[in-house]
Amino acid sequence: MKKLKESTLFSLIHDYLKIYLPNHRNLSPNTIKSYSKSLLLLVDFVKRQRNIPLHDVTFEMLTSDIITAFLDSLEAERGCSVSTRNNRLASIRAFIKYTSGRDVTTVAVAIELKKVSVKKPNKAEAIEYMSMDAITAIVNQADISKPKGLRDATFMILMYDLGARIEEMVQLKVSDLHFGKAPITTLLGKGGKIRSVPMMERTTQYLRMYLDHFHPNEPLLSDRPLFYAIIHGEVKHLTDRRMRYALKAYGEKARKVCLDVPENVYPHMFRHSRAMHLYQNGMDLTLVSQWLGHANLETTRIYAHADTEHKRTAIAKATPENNPLHVKLNPARFIITDEEALKRLTGLV
Repeated sequence: MKKLKESTLFSLIHDYLKIYLPNHRNLSPNTIKSYSKSLLLLVDFVKRQRNIPLHDVTFEMLTSDIITAFLDSLEAERGCSVSTRNNRLASIRAFIKYTSGRDVTTVAVAIELKKVSVKKPNKAEAIEYMSMDAITAIVNQADISKPKGLRDATFMILMYDLGARIEEMVQLKVSDLHFGKAPITTLLGKGGKIRSVPMMERTTQYLRMYLDHFHPNEPLLSDRPLFYAIIHGEVKHLTDRRMRYALKAYGEKARKVCLDVPENVYPHMFRHSRAMHLYQNGMDLTLVSQWLGHANLETTRIYAHADTEHKRTAIAKATPENNPLHVKLNPARFIITDEEALKRLTGLV
């Protein structure tokens, strides 16, 4: 394996993720993780396209054509939305801007990157969300008589109730829970923004059962991870990867008993579902926006759009094809080794 110092690309990735973003920009771990994910996907894509070892990927390979092909693959192969595609591009641009100020040989890449345009969606992007029957069916797949089942059920119930991102969930500590007459959970969101979200009584009941089993006699001011795994004798926060896998598995089981369950269940679907249910039950979009921790109200408007389209789809299904109204309807479908060591050293994983 090449030494890290011999690779300008990976040396700068390391400095960017491990030093610049956390120390100079003071960005939150979640934000840094997003930048890291974008760069990891990019270098892995170049590696596959060139059929070379990861450490042989260089700046010179980051042409406008390869970056465009990478962005296209996010949509075609990974099912990413246009907004996710554009976010990945923004992360790559931020990194290249950083490198061009530190190594003159990377300026050519910055010039190449200007040829890659932000993609405009053809229409307002829709979202995937679930009915309460589907969510209930998924949660019921976790056997709460067993420790793992109790943990996973509590995780899913709390994630839905809070409308939380998976990254916010796996970072929770015991001290982030606040019981009392008005129970709340404190979440650390994007950009290091903190928000307090109320919990339903049923959620607190599950949490108390969970705490009794996994945190017996633990003071509520403890900084111990709320949801954890014991790795080599040490208590570690659960990873979002582990929980994504668990949710997908529960979703596949639940679909056998409830046809409302989507074929692919992923964490953000719980957040979308909570937001849609709040909006459909009369909560003002401004309050939904605050609940979700959106920096911009426009981000929350997708739920109003999706609800309108949902109603339009229902009308279309209920309208015979020979009805004059049918042609005026526009129903929408809601879609909303060594190499591992190198990735760890540079902060990509």
